[in-house]
Amino acid sequence: MRILHVEAGRHLYGGAQQVFYILQALKDSPHEHFLACPPNSDIEREAANVAQVLPCVMKGDLDIGLVSRLVRLIRRHDIELIHVHSRRGADMWGLIAAKRTGIPAVVSRRVDNTEPHWFARRKYHGFRKVITISEGIRQVLIREGVEPEHIQTIRSAVDTQRFEPNKAARQQLNSTFGLTEQHLVLGVIAQLIERKGHAVLLDALPDIIQQHPNVRVVIFGKGPLADELTHRIEQDGLSEHVQMAGFRTDMDQLVPGLDIVVHPAFKEGLGVSLLQASACAVPIVAGNAGGIPEAVRHEINGLLVTPGSVDELKSALLRLLGSNELRHLYGEQGRQLMLDEFSIDVMAKANEALYQTLLK
Repeated sequence: MRILHVEAGRHLYGGAQQVFYILQALKDSPHEHFLACPPNSDIEREAANVAQVLPCVMKGDLDIGLVSRLVRLIRRHDIELIHVHSRRGADMWGLIAAKRTGIPAVVSRRVDNTEPHWFARRKYHGFRKVITISEGIRQVLIREGVEPEHIQTIRSAVDTQRFEPNKAARQQLNSTFGLTEQHLVLGVIAQLIERKGHAVLLDALPDIIQQHPNVRVVIFGKGPLADELTHRIEQDGLSEHVQMAGFRTDMDQLVPGLDIVVHPAFKEGLGVSLLQASACAVPIVAGNAGGIPEAVRHEINGLLVTPGSVDELKSALLRLLGSNELRHLYGEQGRQLMLDEFSIDVMAKANEALYQTLLK
């Protein structure tokens, strides 16, 4: 098999990271894997040793020229199947390129955003298969009119060797953010956008701090709400307890040092940061939304709360903050869950099996 993977993301996180995991895991398979990605991107550099990288300019939704560029790559390298991993126009133009060259195409859907029914049915009908990274996203597509048999769920993976329990991480967390061993540290790891629920946590914090004055919160990530959240933290008198950490590339060295990861999201495809937290044996409190219940099993590796409920979030956090034993139990069970169900090998082999089925 000769598979062309198309990834429009420039940075090695999110969907692009998952593409790299697939290519890395399948580099020794008997099949040939090619990657079309933006030139001078992070994934181009990282994937050079695991796949045949084909730099390809990708300008977004209106870049109709991407069709001809992909057609040339398909014909030049005798590609037999195309797997489009991103949106940003790559999905639509990638499908047209596949149609023009007469090869099957599959697409990965990583978000649970809704689309008009007529648009979703028309958009996904041309693909031989739609891969969703969670059952939650699969259900969104079914509600939008995509046939259930047209969809296959292959969950995102976590690198359980990179993200693992590490006692030294607490020392690094402390030195980086001015914390001590006496602090109970909550981490929020998400893009700074409204649907991630940062405001709900800030609403719950005053009562939590009243019972646990040693609680500290580190908010990781970047996004359009950065200034608004910073202002609110200052306005609410929470500056002593909450820090904005921005986007960091050393999360594998910091996450294991957290006591709890908090993710009060209203919507979520799956939540790779949740997989990383569990792989590091860190318990989680998260909103019961989208694909989150697949990553966070209630009373197994964390607690689920109704999205937007300040009272439920507060109660769940107080329960975990008050029990070191429960935090340890959920952490250990979460680590095992990641090893059993969310390994890179499991995800990569599921993708390869699908390719083989489509090319029979």
